[in-house]
Amino acid sequence: MANNRGVVYMGKKGVQVQDIEYPELVLKDGPGVPKANVGRKCEHGVILKVIVTNICGSDQHMVRGRTTAPEGLVLGHEITGEVVEVGRDVEFIEKGDIVSVPFNIACGRCVMCQERKTHICLNVNPDRPGSAYGYVDMGGWVGGQSEYVMVPYADFQLLKFPNKEKAMEKILDLTMLTDIFPTGFHGAYTAGVGIGSTVYVAGAGPVGLAAAHSAQLLGASSVIVGDLNEERLAQARSFGCETVDLSKHDRLGEQIEAILGVPEVDAAVDAVGFEASGHGEHGGEQPAAVLNAIMDVTQAGGKLGIPGLYVTEDPGATDEDAKTGSLKVRFGQGWAKAHTFVTGQTPAMQYNRQLMKLILSGKASIAKAVNATVISLDEAPDGYADFDGGAAKKFVIDPHGTLK
Repeated sequence: MANNRGVVYMGKKGVQVQDIEYPELVLKDGPGVPKANVGRKCEHGVILKVIVTNICGSDQHMVRGRTTAPEGLVLGHEITGEVVEVGRDVEFIEKGDIVSVPFNIACGRCVMCQERKTHICLNVNPDRPGSAYGYVDMGGWVGGQSEYVMVPYADFQLLKFPNKEKAMEKILDLTMLTDIFPTGFHGAYTAGVGIGSTVYVAGAGPVGLAAAHSAQLLGASSVIVGDLNEERLAQARSFGCETVDLSKHDRLGEQIEAILGVPEVDAAVDAVGFEASGHGEHGGEQPAAVLNAIMDVTQAGGKLGIPGLYVTEDPGATDEDAKTGSLKVRFGQGWAKAHTFVTGQTPAMQYNRQLMKLILSGKASIAKAVNATVISLDEAPDGYADFDGGAAKKFVIDPHGTLK
């Protein structure tokens, strides 16, 4: 039996790289696995040797203690790998294939999957619709910040790269197909971004930068990115975005007017989520700050793409309501302006194949936009710390040293 190591959530101790069990084609009992999922056979799945796997901002929510994630959870839902074992029920995926794994786990058989709503599959998580690898309340599926990982429903889920050599040349771009590129694109697309649109993106972390790059691909005439971190804003400017430093300005509309001549945009994206901060020097944590701000600055009849994560339980929240996901959102303003809100996990499979084509053709440069930075598996704890400190980087873990 081969060895395996992974990044494990250790509660207040943060994360550690530990020896973990080598995957089998079954979901065993473990941290966060619902009883109804224990022993679930996955002969429709494969074992992957992980080529690259990324640290995500939503992982940071758990590591900061802002969710009810259990200790011992193996993290990681952004997985690209080589197939090394194939279950008996797999027909079309073969050993040696290099594949991208959508972060949503989906069966391909329920009514939601048949309607392409793979982010709310009804069969993979007994506790609620929708599932993901290595994430709290998402069915207990083992994460992929590891050397090897099991992926169920392989024929339906896996995106096979058509050319191995070209895939490895573009691997730092292709690794973003698992989550942040589709998620950023989903935010911009569902906000209605099109030819000539003016767009405001809240948050210059990797998803916000991916949303900004996606808005450019969709034909936006101006993309404005707001954040409290100057290093991340500089990264947004590096590929042609306008920026607003929200640590210095608490009147977003005025800053947008200084750029566009009007205080509103056609479309807005919330790439921050529930750990939002108020604007200005003394903003502090305000979970609804971004939602209220994008309603303020989006024109009447506009759309709000909200790929930023919101949760039902936040033990580290600043007030009692927020601990259960109840936020002080000025919904009346959104109603009065006839805004459209699009929320929830991104159905990655709706976008990943077309975005792969953009990458392979050289039309999309997502790795450059998010500043993809390669680290080893042993460097993962430092990567988490640097990311939490605001580094303008998207950390890509190379568990086997393949990219060297």
